[in-house]
Amino acid sequence: MTDQPDQPGQPDRRERAAEPGQAARHEHVTRHEHAAQAEQAAEAELRPLWSDRLELGEGIRQVAGRIVLTDILSGRLLGAPEGVGQTLELLARLPVPLGAVAPVAGRPGHWIGAAGTGVALIGPDGGTDWLARPAEGAPVRSRMNDGAADPEGRFWAGSMAYDATPDAGALYRVDRDGAVHRVLDGITVPNGPAFTADGTAMYLADSARGLIRRYPLDPASGELGEGTVFTALGGGSPDGMAIDEAGGLWCAVWGAAEVRRYLPDGTLDRVLTLPAAQPAGVCLGGPDGRSLFVTTARIGLTSPGPLDGAVFTARVGTPGLPVSCYRPL
Repeated sequence: MTDQPDQPGQPDRRERAAEPGQAARHEHVTRHEHAAQAEQAAEAELRPLWSDRLELGEGIRQVAGRIVLTDILSGRLLGAPEGVGQTLELLARLPVPLGAVAPVAGRPGHWIGAAGTGVALIGPDGGTDWLARPAEGAPVRSRMNDGAADPEGRFWAGSMAYDATPDAGALYRVDRDGAVHRVLDGITVPNGPAFTADGTAMYLADSARGLIRRYPLDPASGELGEGTVFTALGGGSPDGMAIDEAGGLWCAVWGAAEVRRYLPDGTLDRVLTLPAAQPAGVCLGGPDGRSLFVTTARIGLTSPGPLDGAVFTARVGTPGLPVSCYRPL
């Protein structure tokens, strides 16, 4: 909207004398509007980045200026090519599925990962030191899925049944002393979590139910309060999530070829579409934090398109939060 004064009738000479200033303000606002319109147009232009087509790309985040992600079922941890490369670089490969990782503070090249049936510390050579395997004895065959560190240095990860048996999944919290706690039950396909900047709230998607819930979180103890429905998606399934500096929640919507941004009150703010049916993970990164990155998946598609499984990027207006590290004692 331009900032133009009301001018009923013919302006007198005094009003004309003010017109140069008004024109300058009008020009400033018009430029601002044009810039905003150009930015909105650029946001619609999600473009593929690299030649890789992932089976189940997930767990994307920026660590030390570099984008890293997982291809879950192949157990691969991948990094953005350095220089002008067009292919993701293999950072580690596990003999079990690898859902997501977080960097370990003070140990470059070391990770904590939601892997196989549990949680492991992963070294630069792919070696694993298992903290726990809580899904090992599940009633149905299960694996770990998505995960993330919170601002206090804990790691959180969800489990699910391979066949997505209803209510077979759970959420686990890994404290800084390495103790693993089962904190939520009755989830079918957990994705996320994502944490507010102050660490007082956690978002968790239950993808099979089309819900994102918000939980109060005690930053000191890691205890969760009673969850409430943040939003119920009308179509598609909420998958990976990221939060920006304004508290907006970005969410990949599996099956809808969309990434959505929600305001902190749950209002849908923005929808970006992309030429891939199954967006799975999102993060904000780049030098200024204003590049959105989206992973997608080819798994389960009878006739995958040429861009299914690609990683996409677009520019957005609000920077993302820095990635949190697991900080062992």
